[in-house]
Amino acid sequence: MGYQSIEYGVEDHVATITLNRPEALNALTDDMLGELGDAVHHAGRDAAVRVLVLTGKGRGFCSGQDLRSLNAQPGERDIGRHLDQYYHPLILRLAALEKPTIAMVNGVAAGAGMSLALACDMRVAAEEARFTQAFVRVGLVPDSGSSHFLPRLIGYARALEMAMTGMIVDSHTALAWGLVNRVVPSEQLAEETYKLAQALAGGPPLALGMIKREIAYGASQPLAAALEREKDFQIRAAATADHREAVTAFFAKRPPVFEGR
Repeated sequence: MGYQSIEYGVEDHVATITLNRPEALNALTDDMLGELGDAVHHAGRDAAVRVLVLTGKGRGFCSGQDLRSLNAQPGERDIGRHLDQYYHPLILRLAALEKPTIAMVNGVAAGAGMSLALACDMRVAAEEARFTQAFVRVGLVPDSGSSHFLPRLIGYARALEMAMTGMIVDSHTALAWGLVNRVVPSEQLAEETYKLAQALAGGPPLALGMIKREIAYGASQPLAAALEREKDFQIRAAATADHREAVTAFFAKRPPVFEGR
């Protein structure tokens, strides 16, 4: 698709976005962030795409913002405008995508690179993967959604410790804390990630999109409000052709074929 800093491809209903600056551990530049936002938007609009996988090329997933690319001294750049222009639209678009998203974390995920992984629905990590809220090391605070996603995944105290100390969390600790869904040997990372992606791609697309929104809503709302949202989505799901196909397939003792209708 003419991208310079990322790679984008679709196979078997799974879109893959690969950060492609391995020489810089896939550090984020304005161009890369713009391309990422465009690719996520394209995946969201493409009916052939049912799952999105985000990963990095080389030794790292993403080392965060490339400070050298900002061409400004600390205190001189408008960091708020930069976040509003590049990071916030990307994170909001990724989190709101009504398709399952998986971060395939092949190496270090630091700073805003960790935020990218957190904004995905699931994370499959190689044993060599490392996670760090590196912002504090350069006198900054978490951004790009980390303050929202991280405490919801690992709890307030652990999130605060990661943010305040910049500690490096290894993959097995990340699994124990609930930061990642699975940890696998590096040589099995792609196989296991795409096995999960294909399982999701074979599911009912409309229901999966509603499940994503339902769980996000229910995680922060009172029980009564969550029950009402569940009811509304269940009414919509029950009216889909995919639901009728699943029931028909159940009685016919065959696998359902979902078409997203």
